[in-house]
Amino acid sequence: MIITHYGHSTFAIQIEGINLVVDPFITGNEQTKNKVNLDDIEADYILLTHAHQDHTLDAGTLAKKTGAVIISNYEIANYYEEKGLEVHPLNHGGAATFDFGRLKYVAAVHTSSFADGTYGGQPGGFVIEGAHKNIYIAGDTGLTMDMKLIPMQTKLDLAILPIGDNFTMGVDDAILASDFVECDKVLGCHYDTFGYIEIDHEEAKRKFYEKGKDLMLLGIGESLEL
Repeated sequence: MIITHYGHSTFAIQIEGINLVVDPFITGNEQTKNKVNLDDIEADYILLTHAHQDHTLDAGTLAKKTGAVIISNYEIANYYEEKGLEVHPLNHGGAATFDFGRLKYVAAVHTSSFADGTYGGQPGGFVIEGAHKNIYIAGDTGLTMDMKLIPMQTKLDLAILPIGDNFTMGVDDAILASDFVECDKVLGCHYDTFGYIEIDHEEAKRKFYEKGKDLMLLGIGESLEL
């Protein structure tokens, strides 16, 4: 499993040659300018945690270009299906098996609406059980006790957690979240993109390190392999 960060909360995940893209927000992100070209991104599936523009801006364009299946909650799936795109709807607690593995849509505490005001259903996260590795993508969320349900069914190899504070968990709550999901290997997201969520990278890493955990902050275009 290869995970590449494309800024904010956008990730490309390659599992056994199958390409997943999570929350594509590239053309509207100043930090990705001249660093990421949407036309270069391959996608077989697009996973959307919720409807906010900083998670869905490029979903429709990418799906049209690649023919990718958009996977999200019922309302978001319907929104894109009405635009003629292929979708697979899930809802909280529900799971489905795809050619890349088993995917479950899990609870998140946040809000969800499209830029045009359309209701985006309730926000969520994803648990991916691949052939060899399992990961949790929290999406935009505050700390929630529901996270404790995840390790009751799935042993995680990586948790992708928001750490920017203000709109989501900050670093301290993300450390607690890693306890809840029983995963000490954390990939941070949803930080530095705009003023409200700028963080001190070294302080964040130190706080995780002091708790015996590993916080990874990938640069734009950088990858890690599980």
